[in-house]
Amino acid sequence: MDTAELLLSELVANAVQHAPVPAGRDIGLRVGLRNGRVVRIEVSDAGDGRPVPRQAGPEDEQGRGLALVGALADRWGCSPRPYGIGKAVWVELELPGGGP
Repeated sequence: MDTAELLLSELVANAVQHAPVPAGRDIGLRVGLRNGRVVRIEVSDAGDGRPVPRQAGPEDEQGRGLALVGALADRWGCSPRPYGIGKAVWVELELPGGGP
């Protein structure tokens, strides 16, 4: 669960930093378990831009979040926010041993 917590933290930090939320819009969070073995975490925001991984230089203090997400998640992606403005960025983690 440490990995899930770290991924959640990265996704929320990206939403706060890169998708300013207009008045009346919030950052949303959903966590679910599929087939008893895949944890899916979604963070949604009102921002238009899709996340794009970048290559951070050795002196950069930022820019490694999506590289970390890509390295730790079994799958990740971005989809339009259903019935609203913005997007949902999601990660999936397969549980070891096939379940909780």
